Amino acid sequence: MSTPAPSPASPAPHADLAAQLPALREQYAALQARGLALDLTRGKPSAQQLDLAEPMLALPGEGVHTDATGVDVRNYGGLDGLPQLRQIFAELLDVPVAQLLALGNASLTLMHDAMAYAHLWGVPGSPLPWGREEKVRFICPVPGYDRHFSVCEAFGVEMVTVPMTADGPDAEAVAALVADDPTIKGLWVVPTYANPDGAVVSEAVARRLVSMPTAAPDFRIFWDNAYALHHLTANETKTANVLDLAAEAGNPDRPIMFASTSKISFAGAGVAFLAASPANVGWYKKHLAVQSIGPDKVNQLRHALFFGSAEGVREHMRKHREILAPKFAAVSRVLTERLGDLGIATWTEPQGGYFVSLDVVPGTASRVVELAASAGIALTPAGATFPYGRDPRDANIRLAPSMPPLAEVEEAMQAVATCVLLAAAER
Repeated sequence: MSTPAPSPASPAPHADLAAQLPALREQYAALQARGLALDLTRGKPSAQQLDLAEPMLALPGEGVHTDATGVDVRNYGGLDGLPQLRQIFAELLDVPVAQLLALGNASLTLMHDAMAYAHLWGVPGSPLPWGREEKVRFICPVPGYDRHFSVCEAFGVEMVTVPMTADGPDAEAVAALVADDPTIKGLWVVPTYANPDGAVVSEAVARRLVSMPTAAPDFRIFWDNAYALHHLTANETKTANVLDLAAEAGNPDRPIMFASTSKISFAGAGVAFLAASPANVGWYKKHLAVQSIGPDKVNQLRHALFFGSAEGVREHMRKHREILAPKFAAVSRVLTERLGDLGIATWTEPQGGYFVSLDVVPGTASRVVELAASAGIALTPAGATFPYGRDPRDANIRLAPSMPPLAEVEEAMQAVATCVLLAAAER
């Protein structure tokens, strides 16, 4: 399990901090003079991680053109994706092979298209296409994933927030919102190692979300399983089986699951997956068939050959863990050493995923990001973890330590800690 989501930072810094303002300004000036250029903005795999999959580029190999069933992967067809790759990831995602599609390189594309199809034609059970409804709203747990918010904004979907907890979205808050409001058509969920706080949806929360009554007959949960295999410890957390839970609750069409290999193989040349009920899969394929005759099966074959099995993927992810875990440990160590006993910041210590969620003194997150930028440290904009970029407390900052080398992560975090201290002292 992840550690609990951070509680709000105390608005009253340590009594001595204001007296340290001159010294902190000197530290910051020295930091600026170093001319740093460090980036903690996005959760990108490092070059060292990408190198792990480098042998894949030699696959499928000269003269290897067919999959395990004898289909020539160079040709058209196969809208569902390569069967042998679907078998591997059906086991990893704990879904039936028949209910899993292997498609293009980005799960974000699938999420966008699912929203687009819903707006143009509705989903199974829709009284109207969503685009013809007077208003469509989605629930967004916060802090949350800015890409989800961008999809909503692109379609004019109004976003309603609920708090994240250590066990996932506040299920009772969600249930209260959807019970009487038919304009609420969906909910975003990152079930395992959520972006940015690393929370893991418990089975109890998942069960509540798929069983709660909803005023909208076509309510959907966009279940973005982006980090299901991205463990930072030997405790490889298992994601709640949302498709089975929904079917048991009598709402099989409620969840649509998305996943990809973007942070497993190559971020720009992976494979994305969609899993859902037979009705939802049929709906998605009906509309996909108009825009595609089939995915890149050559790329899917190289993935299937490289990994070989579900256990092959798991072993590959343990190599990722060896690279990532020391970086996350460095973030925790520096924050603890510099800020731990001052009462001006709290942060998560995730067991997986790609982010650390840092809460600073309310009203200072924007200032911390500004100070960091002036010192050559690029951070995700304050407010990015909230819809429309507006954090009402101006307190949350998402840290992404995956891409820089370990030494740069440590250096960047020392700089971030100085900026947090200076912003708190100014306040």
